[in-house]
Amino acid sequence: MFFIFSKVLSFIMNLLLWVFAFLLIALFSKNVKRKRKFLLIGIIALYIFSNPLVINFVSWCWDIREINVPAGKKYTCAIVLGGFSSDDGNGGGFFNAAADRFIQGVRLQKTGQVSHLLVTGGNGLLMPSAFREGDWTREQLREMQVPDSCILSESKSRNTIENAAFSKVVLQQHKLKGPYLLVTSAFHMRRSLMIFKKQGVDVIAYPCNFSSRRFAVSFDDFLPNAGALAGWGTYIKEAIGYVVTRYFK
Repeated sequence: MFFIFSKVLSFIMNLLLWVFAFLLIALFSKNVKRKRKFLLIGIIALYIFSNPLVINFVSWCWDIREINVPAGKKYTCAIVLGGFSSDDGNGGGFFNAAADRFIQGVRLQKTGQVSHLLVTGGNGLLMPSAFREGDWTREQLREMQVPDSCILSESKSRNTIENAAFSKVVLQQHKLKGPYLLVTSAFHMRRSLMIFKKQGVDVIAYPCNFSSRRFAVSFDDFLPNAGALAGWGTYIKEAIGYVVTRYFK
């Protein structure tokens, strides 16, 4: 039920839909004052949410960027959260914009910082296909010559809460002791850390897939940008998920 609720809420919180709704009200309203009011609201909302400076500031405040892993220390496992690959529609998958999660996981194993990789992810769509990210990623790791003995995976989870629950079971089955490195995107790390710790999994943040490692301002940041508008969906989803999980789960 929570899974379905989260998907519906994400749809409702689509900012572009709200802007579009304001402009439609302005277009079809016969009341002149109402028309001007909603037109102004729509234009202001569109500018604010397409402004790179605003979304960059939100990113700077929310993302966890610091990697506090002592040099030379080795860990039993890196938990790599899914979401870095997508269904190609032909029974396989492909790496998407979050592929740095996969890259950093392989890097940790290849450099000897972790002995095992646990990839956690199934299919998070409301109407899932046969594609399962954990299974697909296991094959990619084999192609990159990561030994089978170092690869752990689960392919049932649909969201971060299930990532944590199923990962805990796998780690206990293989008797791997924490702390573990938690590998996920910087924007996703704050919520992920809370969820894993609530599940009793001892993890250390290993963020990646950074949108930026510093906060800087340029003239272009004051101009509307479609990429800035697209970024809001990510942070609204993270913020809602964080609040709901912390206080209601």
